[in-house]
Amino acid sequence: MEISPKADPPVCRVVDYQKFLYQQKKKQKEMKSKATKIVVKEIRFGPNTDEHDYSFKLKHAYKFLEEGAKLKAFVFFKGRSILYKEKGEILLLRLAQELEEVGKVEQLPKLEGKRMTMFIAPKVKKK
Repeated sequence: MEISPKADPPVCRVVDYQKFLYQQKKKQKEMKSKATKIVVKEIRFGPNTDEHDYSFKLKHAYKFLEEGAKLKAFVFFKGRSILYKEKGEILLLRLAQELEEVGKVEQLPKLEGKRMTMFIAPKVKKK
């Protein structure tokens, strides 16, 4: 195995190739385990979600962001409720405003078919 090819003469070392491959795999596995895993939690609303249900789901959203998970909040429109797109958007923007201290909006409300989705990422805690 070449250690420093630019030296004059080049420096080489004799190694067991299987041991070398094993150590490479071990390093990669260790790097993979140290990588942060991003968890995405979902919260579903309806366009006519009542105040109590909203506050209950708000507490869950707060807890998810505190734990460091991303939040995917969406309003699902069934049947003719698609007429109330504004209500759904207002609901999601209100949620974003109330979670402002623990998370920041990654993607504003966007209508995709029958659901309007919004992503909120947790704020990084300063040490």
